[in-house]
Amino acid sequence: MSTPIFTQATLDFLSGITAHNDKAWFEANRDLYERGYVAAGRAFVEAVGPRLKAISPSLQFAPKINGSLSRINRDVRFSKDKRPYKDHLDLWFWHGEKRSWDAPGFWFRLRPDSVQLGTGMHGLMPETLESFRHAVVLPRSGKALVAAVAQVRANGDYQIGEKTRQRMPRGFEAPEDRAEFLLYEGLTAGITLPASAALEPDFADVCVRHFTATWPVGKWLLDEIATGA
Repeated sequence: MSTPIFTQATLDFLSGITAHNDKAWFEANRDLYERGYVAAGRAFVEAVGPRLKAISPSLQFAPKINGSLSRINRDVRFSKDKRPYKDHLDLWFWHGEKRSWDAPGFWFRLRPDSVQLGTGMHGLMPETLESFRHAVVLPRSGKALVAAVAQVRANGDYQIGEKTRQRMPRGFEAPEDRAEFLLYEGLTAGITLPASAALEPDFADVCVRHFTATWPVGKWLLDEIATGA
């Protein structure tokens, strides 16, 4: 049996930093951070990244902080929330030469009580959002979007996300089968699992299966509207 990548040390650190979000606790538990957050995150990226690249050859990943691993430190300069540390572990596998959110990728977030993972783009910048709306409206790309979402839903109980608007954007109309997507300001497909799933030896395999099942949505974004790939 293979050894789990994430261990109780990971959940202990995330639970601890959630309850004690201050420098004193962090420094006193730096070893837990290095083992449970940094080393485990790197190992997961090293295990999963090459398998995701087989799904999408232009995918990029880097098993390091400020690569596929997000920093634990929060940017509090313009935030009312002055807590210094994040309470979750974020991983990102992206498309394009530079690490960015301008193209779809595979995202992963581990909290003390849950795991969220999937593919897509959470928020579209104005120019990209405009391209997305045109792609929804146009016959070929619009029908391809409907087919991609249908395929993801057929693959399992996945959430299709980023429907944020109450009203249709001015100047855009689409056939009934895809008009709803004009209310979206991003597009993601994902799933939420209990945090305990991350401690299982086959967790990397489980994640790759979910990433593969949700990829039709990411591929549609990559093919039709991505500007940073």
